[in-house]
Amino acid sequence: MEKTLFKFIWRYSKRDQIILLVMTALSFPFLYFSLDLPKIIINKAISGKNIPSEIFGVPIDQIEYLLVLSLAFLLLVCINGGFKFYVNVFRGQLGERMLRRLRFDLLARVLRFPLPQFRRVSQGEVIQMVTAEVEPLGGFVGDSVALPAFQGGTLITILIFMFVQDWMLGLAAIALYPIQGYIIPKLQWHVNQLGKARVQNVRRLSEKIGESVSGIEELHANDGARRVLATFTERLGTIYDIRYEIFQRKFFIKFVNNFIAQLTPFFFYSIGGYLVIKGDLTFGALVAILAAYKDLSAPWKELLTYYQRLADSKIKYDQVIEQFDPPGILPENAQFAELEADFSLAGTISANNLSVLDDEGQPVIESLSFKSEKSEQVAIVGPSSGGKDLAAILLARLLIPDGGQIKVADKMTLELPQAATGRRMAYVGPSAFVFNSSLKENILLGAMHQPMEVGAEEDLSSEEKKRNFRNAELSGNSLDDLEANWLDYKAIGSDSDTGLREKLLDLLKIVDLDDDTYALGLRGTINPLENKELTENILSARKALQERLKQPEISEAVELFDKEKFNNNASVAENLLFGTPVGDNFVIEKIAENEYVRETLRLVELENEFVRVGRDVASTMVELFADLPSDHEYFSQYSFIAGDDLPDFQILLGRAERLGLDSMEQEDRDRFLALPFMLIPARHRLGLITDEIKARILKARQEFASNIPDSLRGSIEFYSEEKYNGSASLQDNILFGKIASDKADSSEQVGNLISEVIET
Repeated sequence: MEKTLFKFIWRYSKRDQIILLVMTALSFPFLYFSLDLPKIIINKAISGKNIPSEIFGVPIDQIEYLLVLSLAFLLLVCINGGFKFYVNVFRGQLGERMLRRLRFDLLARVLRFPLPQFRRVSQGEVIQMVTAEVEPLGGFVGDSVALPAFQGGTLITILIFMFVQDWMLGLAAIALYPIQGYIIPKLQWHVNQLGKARVQNVRRLSEKIGESVSGIEELHANDGARRVLATFTERLGTIYDIRYEIFQRKFFIKFVNNFIAQLTPFFFYSIGGYLVIKGDLTFGALVAILAAYKDLSAPWKELLTYYQRLADSKIKYDQVIEQFDPPGILPENAQFAELEADFSLAGTISANNLSVLDDEGQPVIESLSFKSEKSEQVAIVGPSSGGKDLAAILLARLLIPDGGQIKVADKMTLELPQAATGRRMAYVGPSAFVFNSSLKENILLGAMHQPMEVGAEEDLSSEEKKRNFRNAELSGNSLDDLEANWLDYKAIGSDSDTGLREKLLDLLKIVDLDDDTYALGLRGTINPLENKELTENILSARKALQERLKQPEISEAVELFDKEKFNNNASVAENLLFGTPVGDNFVIEKIAENEYVRETLRLVELENEFVRVGRDVASTMVELFADLPSDHEYFSQYSFIAGDDLPDFQILLGRAERLGLDSMEQEDRDRFLALPFMLIPARHRLGLITDEIKARILKARQEFASNIPDSLRGSIEFYSEEKYNGSASLQDNILFGKIASDKADSSEQVGNLISEVIET
């Protein structure tokens, strides 16, 4: 990466900066004419002096002349606005493109960091630098050349106009600029140093936050919260003091600028007025100068602000580059170099005089030498602190030795590209990381190095793909198509998706993950529109399962859903909804807060009944569990009341006894109202959901489904025996019911039954 900000800007945006400069230069003549035209309007068109008799052969009078000049002024305003619009949009696009390039370059360098660097810089610091700290640089890059040229040119154009009208007023306009030019940079230097200190302290705070999140288990186990909060207080206080001083100095600079800006009109009114009175200056010229000076302050302020941003951006860029250029970083060509088709690392592995130093420069491994043939199985033994754990890391070239060399098949590993060790050598460490993607992609990570085939045509138009490709190219980003097929079937030893699937299943069995993966898959959801064949198979499995459940020995293991029946193994909320919530509107934890649900309960006279049932549930729970610790296993079975909530419900029960349910505050009634929704009659066996209440819940189910407003229709997917429920898991779609919780071994029976149905 370029060492200075302007080298980075000029190297990657020279052409665009030149375009901005050309467009800026073209705008200045129009700006000058727009400044001069008001003087002509006042001195000629309005005063009636020296009015031309015709324009382009067309006779005109004073009024027509005034209208022509006014329209010309309006046209110049539009032209100047058009120039500003084009330049500003172009600058913004250029800044965002360069910010995209900078972030990509920084992320690419992170992937080339040596492993020890990640012990010196925290994850929080890297994220902070790549996201937040470089953000202002994007805006500055677009302005870096064009803004001083545009605003400086505007300033010079206005000053030339002023000097043309009267040299004394022109001199008065710029008389105080040297003072500002001398004072402001000196004041700004202190602000810049404070800004640098602020950035460093924010990084340290970010590092401490990341450390606290990573070590939260230790903090809980050792009651370390108060000390951590004291550390936060100290660091937040430091940042506060720095920012307060920045505010003081920054607004003092603004005060000085504003004072000088308001002092200049004094000269215009006094000197200009004197010259008009004496007849040495026309009134129209004075008005034009005053209007021009009003426009003069804006570019001057922009230039002063630009200077402040320039200094701040240089500091940010220098600090970021310093952090992203650690010693031992992998060369860029080693990261992306490709291998010859017949490249092989099969052969003797040898190490000669290897040494590794820790962060303090003390030797962890010293003078290590060994040799191993490719057919040998080798175990590395030694004391726990002797560095034996680093030997395999060195062989895999995840760590660069401080001395010595390693050869594999007579090839120096340090001279090989990353593709060599990444594709021809396997390394499995003591800890593994699972990426936030599918299980399949995590398993096949070692076979997805580069696009193998062009991606299939998607819904996106080819023009949009071309535009995205062009933007990536202009931003110096990767040109690889993420939608392409990245899977190297040859490396896997397969030639089709079918063969790949068989290999994956074999692998899962080898590492004893087949049962876990199967269970994970059953708990997952799919989009039925994108998986029509699988959806049809699941519906077929549902019908097959229902046929199997007709057998007497397993008929009671599952209670199937029936639109006309109450399901005792489902919660009251599930019985009411008769569907799967989509989003948060109808989740069981918040369902009692939903106004439409409450309206439905009131319609079938269930709201007050639910409050009474909730009071009885709370009373039973308090009576049974008041003397149990909050982490007792019974609380997991009756999970609708947590152990920590029991004291609150004791208070509510006392209030209900004293005031009566009808006289309680709505907030207290709502807490009772929420409890019945979580009841599962067959599991909790409290006897509170009577047959009469079940009948009214079924009535409420019908009202809920038939009257649901359009705004909530997308918040639930109703059960249907003939349709796949895209919001429910694969297992729930196959079952289309609930496993009986009051039958021994019902879960195991149903699990085996589902497996048999799927396999057949």
